[in-house]
Amino acid sequence: MKLKSWRSILFIVLFFVLTAILIGRLFYLQVINHKFYQAKALGQQVGFKQTQGLRGEIFFENSKISRDNSGSDGLKGAGINKDRWLLSVVPKLIVNKNELAEALSAILNESKKNILLQWEKSDSYVIVKKDLSDKEIQEINKIIAGQISNLKEVRGVALEKITGRYYPQESMGAQVIGFLGGDNVGQYGLEGYYDDVLRGKEGIEEEKKGFGIIDSSSGVNLNGSNLYLTIDYNIQFQAEQLLQAEKIKDNIKSGQIIVLQPSSGRILAMANFPSFNLNNYAKEDLGIFQNSTIQKLFEPGSVFKPFTMAMAFNEGKVNNDTPFFDSGSVTIGPDTIRNFDKKSYGQQTMSGILEKSINTGAVFLAQTLTHQTFKDYLEKLGFNDKTGVDLQGESYSRNELLKGGSDFGFATASFGQGIEMTPIQLARAFCIFANGGKLVKPYIVEKITHGFEEEKKSPQVSSPVISKETADKVTAMLINVVERGFGDGARIPGYYLAGKTGTAQVPFENKKGYYPDKTIQSFIGFGPALAPQFLILVKLDDPKVPKSSLSAVPIFKKLSQYIINYWQIPPDYQP
Repeated sequence: MKLKSWRSILFIVLFFVLTAILIGRLFYLQVINHKFYQAKALGQQVGFKQTQGLRGEIFFENSKISRDNSGSDGLKGAGINKDRWLLSVVPKLIVNKNELAEALSAILNESKKNILLQWEKSDSYVIVKKDLSDKEIQEINKIIAGQISNLKEVRGVALEKITGRYYPQESMGAQVIGFLGGDNVGQYGLEGYYDDVLRGKEGIEEEKKGFGIIDSSSGVNLNGSNLYLTIDYNIQFQAEQLLQAEKIKDNIKSGQIIVLQPSSGRILAMANFPSFNLNNYAKEDLGIFQNSTIQKLFEPGSVFKPFTMAMAFNEGKVNNDTPFFDSGSVTIGPDTIRNFDKKSYGQQTMSGILEKSINTGAVFLAQTLTHQTFKDYLEKLGFNDKTGVDLQGESYSRNELLKGGSDFGFATASFGQGIEMTPIQLARAFCIFANGGKLVKPYIVEKITHGFEEEKKSPQVSSPVISKETADKVTAMLINVVERGFGDGARIPGYYLAGKTGTAQVPFENKKGYYPDKTIQSFIGFGPALAPQFLILVKLDDPKVPKSSLSAVPIFKKLSQYIINYWQIPPDYQP
């Protein structure tokens, strides 16, 4: 055989042998032992780290924007997460401290001396300033990049990005929203009540080098849930503006406004004055964090009279034609009760008792009832318990003074003195007149979302506390209060509104007697009265005018007019 042929055969044999060896090796690596090499590769490319998800965010409803097709999603941020930059240094690594401190002093508007003092306290790590502006970040980057002539060698200086809580509306709804404390625990309001829901979860995240964080070890979304509120940004804004204007007009000490949807209990606004900036809460005294609409007890005064009227009607003790003569006073034992204005109104109808806010008329109604019946209605109306509103720290009174109380105690309770409640309790109870006799549970979070999951809140409506017939009769009287009674300052031409004024004395702290020169003035009502869409409570603490018709009533009218225009509610009649 020729030499050339042997070489060809040898080459072919070697080729097949080498190919077989290569295929065998690949089979061994990729099939038989692939798990070992996969783990080895992952060990070089994948890292795992402990992490915590972001806190859930809170949003106001903003339906005015969403209705006008402006491209907005109809939301306004109330409590959100915001990236912020801080400047940190490691003093022991700084080569030229004096020059660096001087350059930072000019950028940060901070004295060079104070900056150097910071660095003397620790040589390992110092935060020079948080919440840097864009301009400050730009100038500091020039220093780090060595673009400053006398700072060519810069070490130990870093810009760090952190994600923190931010409240874009600042003081709006401050007591309702609450805030995230320095220990990253929600405090007050929604931040406190829903802290477990909002808080991001701890977990292990998988990090592929060069690809960023792509997955958690469990596949679970570690971020907290988002809250979408029933509060309408625009109505809340108007309510707070009206309270601030009332401070200027009548020098109120404080004030609250609640706006409810009476058929569902949705809270459309919950305003407190004074308020505070949530982004600077640490500068405030603790007292201002109190949400007075749910935490401050007060004696309501004459706004309570419609409930006494409803009790007597519902028990069949009176009707529209029941006569009543007002002599201006009524004596119970050693005590005498008079009308607030010391006047006598003579012969009156049941409607007249509410129209002219006659104290003796309310006493007459209460005297048709047993003490036990009166107390039972207080229980049914929710005045002896919390409303269950989803906010932290709700208060309530069980009105212990009426348990085994005197005839005089029940007489004064009939017109709202000697009985306590919170504004939210009063607003909820008043819904029975707008809602056919049924109570609703007030709530402030419309829905909760977590990733693609959504939990929507449903209204909770009770069985009737009073009959629909009774509710309709009292509503007709409340319309008369606005049309021709002491609440006529609330009239809006073309619309029937129902409401009641209240001017209550303020009890001494020991509950024995009342301040002679302090009042709580209020107005509560709903509209349109025959098909109610909103209920408004205005409560003002110690305004410098004598009665609520001069203070709370004009506020109710302005806010009602705003909502009517805002929602484009058609009129009841042509004025």
